[in-house]
Amino acid sequence: MSSDSDEADWERARAGEGDAFGRIFDRYRLRVYRHSYRLVPDRVDADDVVAIAFFEAWRRRDSARFVDGSILPWLLVIATNSAHNVSRSARRYRALLAKLPAAEHSREHAADSDDTAWQALARLPLADRQVIALCVLDGYSEREASHALGIAPGTVKSRLSRAKSRLATELGSPAGSTNSSSKETPNEA
Repeated sequence: MSSDSDEADWERARAGEGDAFGRIFDRYRLRVYRHSYRLVPDRVDADDVVAIAFFEAWRRRDSARFVDGSILPWLLVIATNSAHNVSRSARRYRALLAKLPAAEHSREHAADSDDTAWQALARLPLADRQVIALCVLDGYSEREASHALGIAPGTVKSRLSRAKSRLATELGSPAGSTNSSSKETPNEA
């Protein structure tokens, strides 16, 4: 038995030498991968099969089979069985999903809202959009928003008031022009 043979490395690995198992892995990883890739639908599954095959080989290390001094045939058998298990699991998963009632597709929340409101918000200055986003849309308190923006709480309060007024003005003029005579603020719920 030569010092770089599969059998020698396997015996060293069984004795606790991690590098020996690493050499076997390095020696056959790509061969097991190519074999696995032919048996499963995609690369991610092939990666999983390789990992499972070497894990199973280690788990069953006391019953390893060598063919003409090579452990590769045994690894390929383990990879084949693992690939079948991965494919079977994927089929079961797809069958289960097919049995579920079709979900109602809902558009994104922003798409469900009035596009005019989002366009009006986009026309506001950045400082106004920031306080509206934090305090109104995300629900942060004025104190939390002041900490996030690095400004005084009083500044957040005044910016928020002005931003709401500007947004109401933008919403009051569908063409997007600013109507300075309309200073109504939206009712808060």
